[in-house]
Amino acid sequence: MKRKNSYYKGVWAEKYAECLLRLKGYAILERRYKTPFGEIDLLARKGNALVCVEVKYRPTQDEALEAVDPRSQKRITAAAEFFRAHHPHYQDNDVRFDILTVVSIFGVRHHKNAWYAA
Repeated sequence: MKRKNSYYKGVWAEKYAECLLRLKGYAILERRYKTPFGEIDLLARKGNALVCVEVKYRPTQDEALEAVDPRSQKRITAAAEFFRAHHPHYQDNDVRFDILTVVSIFGVRHHKNAWYAA
């Protein structure tokens, strides 16, 4: 039951994050983009930037940020390269990796450039 509840909280957080990003002027390209390497919660575009957003819902901001460990970052980075390889019109776009942490409806933070591709 706890796992199912966590899943629904995560889905809610992703939808909430999508709404917030749209309000900030981001165009959402993909939701839950799955590749053989991993999944990107939200793929968005703002200006010339292709933005890969990892959404984390946790009890605290610190726990949410810590949940995106180097292994997760590597998978998301590989998934972003997969997306660009299959969508050549995004080859010239800058790629940015953001984390959107959610602890409550008012406890949301958008961490831009949370990491850089190696």
